[in-house]
Amino acid sequence: MNRQQGCLTGLFKLLMLDVLFGWLQDTFGFGKGASCTGCGCGFILLIIFVAFTCQVIFNTNWLQLGF
Repeated sequence: MNRQQGCLTGLFKLLMLDVLFGWLQDTFGFGKGASCTGCGCGFILLIIFVAFTCQVIFNTNWLQLGF
């Protein structure tokens, strides 16, 4: 049986991801820290956020290896 997440579950995951991303950007992201460490952390957080957003939208499991 192929179970997929519902619309509300996906929206809730995206909302929680947005709240977490906003808090992390305010705490560690762009413009925080000495010299360019804030820029580096902000870029890393952005890449992680995009990967998790794609995981929620396309319902992929990046940890499952197989063909």
